[in-house]
Amino acid sequence: MAKKKRILTGDRPTGPLHLGHYVGSLANRVKLQHDYETFILIADVQALTDHFEHPEILRQNIREVVKDYLSVGIDPEKSTIVVQSMIPEIAELAVYYLNLVTVARLQRNPTVKDEMQQKGFEANLPAGFLVYPVHQAADITIFQANLVPVGKDQLPMIEQTKEIVRRFNALYKEVITEPEGLVGDVARLPGTDGQGKMSKSIGNAIYLADDAETVKKKVMQMYTDPTRLRATDPGHVEGNPVFSYHDAFNPNKEEVAELKDRYRKGKVGDVEVKQRLHEALNAFLEPIREKRATLTQDEKRIDEILIEGTHRALSVAQHTLSEVRSAMQIEYPFRRT
Repeated sequence: MAKKKRILTGDRPTGPLHLGHYVGSLANRVKLQHDYETFILIADVQALTDHFEHPEILRQNIREVVKDYLSVGIDPEKSTIVVQSMIPEIAELAVYYLNLVTVARLQRNPTVKDEMQQKGFEANLPAGFLVYPVHQAADITIFQANLVPVGKDQLPMIEQTKEIVRRFNALYKEVITEPEGLVGDVARLPGTDGQGKMSKSIGNAIYLADDAETVKKKVMQMYTDPTRLRATDPGHVEGNPVFSYHDAFNPNKEEVAELKDRYRKGKVGDVEVKQRLHEALNAFLEPIREKRATLTQDEKRIDEILIEGTHRALSVAQHTLSEVRSAMQIEYPFRRT
């Protein structure tokens, strides 16, 4: 039997996960976990790059992220859920990789540039934030991942990882797997304000844990077509966030097509379109909420899943790092085991 290929993906535990995470990567993780050996990394160390002043928030967030994972269908028997800080081999590998990439290359990374601007770092850029693509490369390659399900905005990070892997393999020995990125069926979900992607930091997100009334309120406040002043005006469907969400989450495709047709002709108002959307979203989210409520009653099980997953991941990481040291000829006989 052919060995399963391996997936590595994950999230920073900076808060609850939202619908953008679902369409960008969570849905793919659920689907692919049956056919791939899957590792899901909760990147608490990486989260410290811009939360270093309040690291205490990460502890509870880790558990909340696990609840989101399990609620959408990630199976801990099929997917290994790992806490990044509990795998010290990742940090060691990142140190080796830092010698293989220049500061100028890191500064050109589109994802880093966008996040630097969004967070307003400018001259006060923490060194840890600048080099986090290198640490992400270590996250991916310590588990020898073949495939990395990501949102479209993260593809530059995968490209940077591939560059580092090629440099390492060419310079030392070909022991590191070069990964490929996999974007979800909906590459990017716009924020409820229509401004770029859905983001926790901007506050334009609908969370997987939001209750029905919160979802309704957020949907009814959503940005639509700014050129449309009255319900009888012909409206634009393309680029309209409300219809992007309908396309992603409303399973009634006939209804969506009918709404789009009426909207273009000025025969339906924003209120009705939004009403149909929050009904579809709440129908999608309700079983997720129910599963989450059950998990909240058993915090001990969440901790057990994290311990079991991290122990499984540790053996893989140790094997990879041993190969890396051997390739670099620094696997010393007096190394402590």
